[in-house]
Parts: sequence; structure tokens; C-alpha cells
Amino acid sequence: MHADRRLLALLALITGLGTALGADAPAASASAHVAVLTANQVVQILDETVDWYRTLGVQQQNSSQPSDLLMLYANRQTADKVMALAFEIARANAELLSSEADIAPQSADPAASPQRLEQERQKLETQRKAIQSEMDAEHRELGSARGGQGELHAKLSEMQGELDMVNARENLLDTMTQFVGENDAKAARASALKAHIDAIADSIPAASTTAPVPINATPAVAAAAHPAALTLGSNSNDGQNRTGIWDLATNVLQLSRKLGIIATVDQRTAALEATFLQIRAAPLAQLKALSARGDALALQADNASSATLKSVRDEFDTLAWLFKQTSAILIPLSKEGVLLQQYRHNLGNWRDTIHHQYRDAMAALASRVGLLVAILAAVFVGAELWRRAVLRYAREAHRRHQLLLVRNIVTWTLVVAILAFTFVSELSSFATFAGLLTAGVAVAMQSVLVSLVGYFFLIGKYGIRVGDRVQIGTVSGEVIDLGLLRMHLIELNPQGPLGPTGRVVAFANSVVFQSSGGLFRQIPGVNFAWHELTLSLPAGCDYAAVKDKLLAAVSGVVRQYHDEIVRQTKEIQRSTSSSSTTDAMPQVQLRFAAVGVEALIRYPVQLKHAAEIDERVSQQLLNVMAACAAKLPRTT
Repeated sequence: MHADRRLLALLALITGLGTALGADAPAASASAHVAVLTANQVVQILDETVDWYRTLGVQQQNSSQPSDLLMLYANRQTADKVMALAFEIARANAELLSSEADIAPQSADPAASPQRLEQERQKLETQRKAIQSEMDAEHRELGSARGGQGELHAKLSEMQGELDMVNARENLLDTMTQFVGENDAKAARASALKAHIDAIADSIPAASTTAPVPINATPAVAAAAHPAALTLGSNSNDGQNRTGIWDLATNVLQLSRKLGIIATVDQRTAALEATFLQIRAAPLAQLKALSARGDALALQADNASSATLKSVRDEFDTLAWLFKQTSAILIPLSKEGVLLQQYRHNLGNWRDTIHHQYRDAMAALASRVGLLVAILAAVFVGAELWRRAVLRYAREAHRRHQLLLVRNIVTWTLVVAILAFTFVSELSSFATFAGLLTAGVAVAMQSVLVSLVGYFFLIGKYGIRVGDRVQIGTVSGEVIDLGLLRMHLIELNPQGPLGPTGRVVAFANSVVFQSSGGLFRQIPGVNFAWHELTLSLPAGCDYAAVKDKLLAAVSGVVRQYHDEIVRQTKEIQRSTSSSSTTDAMPQVQLRFAAVGVEALIRYPVQLKHAAEIDERVSQQLLNVMAACAAKLPRTT
């Protein structure tokens, strides 16, 4: 770098710039360090402003009400102006940085100033044109002269050499001007800053060439300028028009989140406003310094000689330019403060509107929740009264169980229906959904639903209960459990004594709808059955006497259980209201058969003593038949 400066100093010496540059040095010194902000500070401020500007996207996403859209349009217009002013400030400061880069090398080496080199190049260009004009005049004179041409040729040759020297000096200046421009670090940084500012501006709509929407624009104009926001707002759901608890709660959460977003945006706006307020101190101080320097130059000009007036005029020009550029930074900074205050005022109005909506939404939600709690409390109070009434007035255990089961079903059906109608806003959509869901469940769970319906048939008037002995198909057993979907039996041995086999059999409740097999059970309070026997009487005996003996034998066995069987017979008559029920007495009937005369014997037995009664009846019948056979004449 020192070698480059020595080379430029040598160039200045060759071209005779030293004196001229030295004379202009005071004007240059007045403009040293003219930039208000550094390049890094300019980029940082732009980044903060752009980051703040992008909060409009979050505001747009949470704008669902017409009032939200109006606030969004106002904020967008203000933000566009803030963004445009930020770029105006950045570009003005970039010009100052560029000017500083052009002036700063003069203080170290006058020959390193591109402006001075450009001035010398212009002087050489003027000198070249003058020589060229003089040569053209000499050529015309040479063409019209008839004598003394040798002197003219010599003069033209000398002028051509002078022209070649000027051209050589001009070429050297062009080369060095280009070299200085390419190797000036401050100038390169200033150019890079301008390119960076342009790149950021291209990514921000507010900094584009499109004119911003006026602040007093109508909603139609604002909607045309920002169609995306209009589309978002028009497609959003209005939670205040819904009455379901779910929608009301969702609306409350959205309003709460919107309040939080507005508070965050307001904080960031306040931080950006403080940043711009802090930045205003530097250009304001510089303007005061420039004004003081101008006043001092004015006093100096009053007493200055004609030789120094030119340098004073140059410094006045520099001060005027600096004052203009610094004002171009200070004025937008002042506007930024006003616009950001207006932006915060809009946010405050928006916050007040949303807060009012939030209170209304909370009141609506609280009233709906209170109504729901009151209705559910009434349902459960009614269920409790139902339960107490059943326990008080229903004496029979099976009937009590049925009534309590119906109570549970009715209670929870009402609870589900109330919750559904409370949380759902659109009843038509809910009805359609419920219908489709019911159809799907009915198809997928057909067997389960049939078993569930079968349960209510099983617990009817002549239904079964735990402890009953039933017969389903070929399986006999005692009911040990009766559920909503299936029942369990402990199997009883059909052969011999009716004792448990040790196996538990499960049947789906849908068995009541099956046409085959059948379901048999004892009538409640009845625990006896009729058994039949068929005997072949010997030929030649007194059939009437045998009949009487058989009836007496069976009656003697059954007499022990007669009273209980009679009571149960009356219970059958009372429960079935049937007059066809006969007395529970043993019966003997004679009939003809292919092998002779047969006696059909029917007698009632208690189920828990059935095996014992059958055995005793069989023994008595064998005794009667043996006595009858003994009385018959023997045949040889």
C-alpha cells in the first residue's frame, strides 16, 4: 500500500498536481469523517426494521374479524412507510460513507484522491483539445501558404510531440484512476453496502417501486392492494356466531392468543422506536456542528482576502452538501418516530377491541358452561330420585334390578345427548354424522347389538334370572351370571341326578331370537316337573286292580312332597292366569299297544329330589308288577 502511495505521489509530481492538491486540502479536511452510521450499523438497523415489518404476517394470520382487517390495513400502510423511510435513511448514510471513502485518502496522500486525478485528467483533456485545435489551424495555414512551409512543418512536428506527451499523461492518469478505485477499501465497502441495501429492498414489498396504499384509502382500495389479506379474512370462521361450547372455547383461546401477539408486536415496535430515537442523536449533533462551522466560515469570509475566498467557497459547498445529506437522514428519522407512535396507537385500539371481544366471549362461555352444569345436575338429581324410589317401592329383587338398569341407561343416554347438543354448533351436521356413525356401527356390530337387545327380552316378565334352571337346546343348567351380551350356565347332568357336571357354558343373549333349539326355564317360584313311565302289563291280570295298585304306590311316594307341589301349582296358576293347569296328583292311564296293554304313569317331582323320587317310584312299581305276576296261573 505504501508503494502504491509513492507511485501516486510520483504521478502527482510528474503532472504538476502537488501545488493544486495542496491548495485544496483545507476543503477536504472539513469533510473528514462525515458518515453518521457505520456500514454494520446500517445493516443492523435494516435487519431490525425488516424483522419488525414481518410481524405483519403474524397479524394477518390472526385477523378473522372485519375490525381486525381494518386494523391490519392501517398497520400495513404505516409499516410500508416506515420501511420505505428506513431504506431512505440507509441510502442517505451510504452516500455519506461513499463520500467519506472518496475524501479520506487525501489526508494521507493527496495523489491518492480519485477526484484530484479526475480534475487533472480533465485539465489534460482541455490541453489536448487546445493543441489539437492549434494543429488544425496550422494545417489549414500550411495548405494555403506558398512559401515558408519548412517552418510550419517544424512547428507542426513540435506540436505533435506535445500532443503525444499529453496523451501519454492522460493514459497514465486513466490507468491510475482505475487502480485507485479498484484498491480503495472504503469505496469498496461503500459499494458493497449499497448493493446490500438494494438486495434487502428487493425482498421487501414496501421498498419496491409500487406506490404504497394511502392511509385514508377505502376498504375496497386496500383490499385490491392486498388481496391475500382479504382472502384470509373472508375465509375465516367467526367464532362469535357459534353457540357450541367447543366453538366458544376455541374463540376464547384465539382471542387470548391474539392479545398476546398484539402485546408482542407492541413491544417490538417500542424497541424499534427507541432505536430510531437513539440514532437521531448523531445526525442532530452533526447538523449542529455543520451549522457552527458555517457560521465560523461566514465570519472568516468577511475578513478573508481574495486568494482564500475560493477555498472558503469550496468548503461552503462541501458543508452545504453535508448538511443536505445529514438532513436526509434526520428528517426520515423524525418521521419514523411519528409513524411508529401512530402504529402503536393502532395496536392500542386493536388491543382494546380484542379485549372487549374477549370479555364477551368469556361471558358467553361461562353462561354456556353454567347452563350445562345445571342441566347435568338436574339429570343426576332425577336419577338419584329414581334410584331411591326403586329401592323403596320395588320389593322384588329381579324387578328392582331391571328398573335400576333402565335408570342407568336413560341417565347416561341423556348425558351423552346433552353433551353432544352443547358442544356441537351445527345440529344438521351432527345429525348427519350421527346417522352415518349409527349405520356403520349397526353393520359392524350386528351380533353385539342383537345380543344387547336380547338381554332385555331375557329379563322380561317370564325372563330368566340368576339361580333359574333352564334348558337351551340339549344343554340343561343353572344360571350363574346374566350379562348385557351373554349369560353363563353351570351345566347339570341330564342323566341320573341333576347335579353339576363341573362345566360352565356361555350363551349369547341372541339365543332368544334363534328359531332352533329353544330356551326353556321354570316359572318363577316353581321347582317341580312331571316325569312319565310306561309299563307293559302281563296278559291275563286284572288290569283295573293293577291300575289302582300302581296309582296307590306312586301316590304313596309323592305324598311326602304333595303340599309343596300343590303350592307351586297354585303359583303357576297365579303367574300365568291359566285355567288349564291340573292338580299336581299322580296319574295312571291304560292303553292298548302292539304287545298288549300298557300303563302310562305320570307323577310330579321336585327337581332337587327328582332322582330320589324316581328311584322310590321305580321300586314301588316293581313290587306291584311282581305281585301281579305271582297271581297269574303257571303254564307248563
